[in-house]
Amino acid sequence: MLLSLIKRAVLSVSLSIALAGGVRAQNAAQPVRNDIPLDSIRLSDPFILADGPSQTYYMTGTGGKLWKSKDLKKWTGPYTVAKTDPKSWMGPEPMIWAAELHAYKGKYYYFATFTNKAVKLGEGLERRACHVLVSDRPDGPYAPMKDSVYLPADKLTLDATLWTDTDGKPYMLFCHEWLQNGNGTVEKIALKPDFSGTTGPAKLLFLASDSPWSREKNKDGSDRPNKVTDGPWVFRTQTGKLGMLWTSWIYDVYTQGVAYSQSGTLDGPWIQEKEPITPPNFGHGMLFRTFDGRLLMSIHSHRGVNGRTVRVPKLFEVDDSGDKLVVGKQITNGR
Repeated sequence: MLLSLIKRAVLSVSLSIALAGGVRAQNAAQPVRNDIPLDSIRLSDPFILADGPSQTYYMTGTGGKLWKSKDLKKWTGPYTVAKTDPKSWMGPEPMIWAAELHAYKGKYYYFATFTNKAVKLGEGLERRACHVLVSDRPDGPYAPMKDSVYLPADKLTLDATLWTDTDGKPYMLFCHEWLQNGNGTVEKIALKPDFSGTTGPAKLLFLASDSPWSREKNKDGSDRPNKVTDGPWVFRTQTGKLGMLWTSWIYDVYTQGVAYSQSGTLDGPWIQEKEPITPPNFGHGMLFRTFDGRLLMSIHSHRGVNGRTVRVPKLFEVDDSGDKLVVGKQITNGR
């Protein structure tokens, strides 16, 4: 069990800004800095909201801090924006993973995974679940809404994102933790109209084992699909094709793939592409359109610094004009 927990920490829990793990490190107050280049920021699961009203890019991710930029080249931050309830199941200092910001009907919503290390489930696993906070502003503060939980308390969930399907209803997509079920999932659950909770049961969209490209070794040395599902992100191409980015591993290399829905809805069936969509050592990507109309992918990669592995946000050009997404060149300095 200890080895599994260590492996999971390597897979998904790297903290932003090059701090070691732990609640105190993640929640520690940090001075706000100005004019920081993107590749100087240490950040897992980078998510960028291009906010039209303020003409500002807002970036968040694991650690839950917020960075701001007018040009994608220089950033200011980190700011603390999540205001959780210390009396809730999260406890006084929850860890925050893979935070996302979504503008919807005049409000801004903070989708994230919260971990309470003091609460243990079966086999010593820490309680971890997706939850949504709300604000009137993109830079927060973000506060809880009505429902205390969005998903079953005994179900380890992570990497929530938002998609409004062809039925006009908003859904939360999330992963069920592979450490708990042995085969990670991507699932959907309907949100209440004001996002204050969920309604109805969750539905399975696909399993980690559906992947033709991810790999790991069985105990006997044979190959099998990797157990990890990580970072789902739904998109629609300009031709109307519905797709989903998601991340797993090829042995010890973090890798991102893509699947496409045959029905054009979240219900699928989801057909996995045979090969990864991005180069090796990149994962947990999302898409956003810049104020000048370019489609970019925000994603992180691993880099060794002074004997430690850190995660660094990167940007790629993307072409969505056809039925399938095409990832182009990596860009630097916002260009």
